Amino acid sequence: MDSMDDFMQTRPPTSARPLLGLTVLVVEDSRFASEAMRLLCLRSGARSRRADSLFHAQRHLKIYRPSVVIIDIGLPDGSGVDLIRELTIGKSHVDVVLGTSADPDGEHKAIKAGADGFLAKPLSSIGYFQSKILEHLPIDRQPKNVRILCEDAVVPDEVALRDDLAAAAIALEDTSDQRTLRYLTQFLGGLPAV
Repeated sequence: MDSMDDFMQTRPPTSARPLLGLTVLVVEDSRFASEAMRLLCLRSGARSRRADSLFHAQRHLKIYRPSVVIIDIGLPDGSGVDLIRELTIGKSHVDVVLGTSADPDGEHKAIKAGADGFLAKPLSSIGYFQSKILEHLPIDRQPKNVRILCEDAVVPDEVALRDDLAAAAIALEDTSDQRTLRYLTQFLGGLPAV
C-alpha cells in the first residue's frame, strides 16, 4: 500500500463521500457501464477496479480484497450468477455483493444466486448508487453522520460507448456462433439508446 492508500483507509466516510475507504470491484464487460461505475465510485469516495470477464475477476480476487463487488449478470465468458454464488456461498471477505443488468429478469437471477442487492442498468444516479451499497454495508463501515442524498447523475464518456459498439460490430462479423449471438443480444440490450 502506498501512502495515499494508507490515508484513504484511515479517513472515515463523510456525508459527502459516504463510500470513502471502500474498494469496489466492478465486473463489467461494457466500457460505457464501467465508466459510469468508475465515476460513481469517484464521486462517492470509493476506489474502483474493473474486470471485464469472469477470468479477470478471478485474477483480481486472488490479489485484491475489495469491500464491494458489483457483477454484471451477462459476461463474455459465462454468467455473473456463478461468481455471485461463489462469493456469497464461500468464505469470501467481501462485505457487499451486488448484481447488475439491463435484463428485466436480472434482479431475480442475482438475488436467487445470493447477491445482497441489485443495480439496474443504465446506472447514473449517485444517490441511488450510494444508497444501494450503504444499505448492505455493515453498520461499522457506514458514515456516522447524516447523509444528504445526492441527486446528481454521472455522464460517461461517449468514446466508451463507441468502443462498445465497435467491439459488437467485430463480434457480429461471425454470426455462426449462437452463444456469441445470445451474448451480443444481452450486451447490446444493456447499452443506452442513442
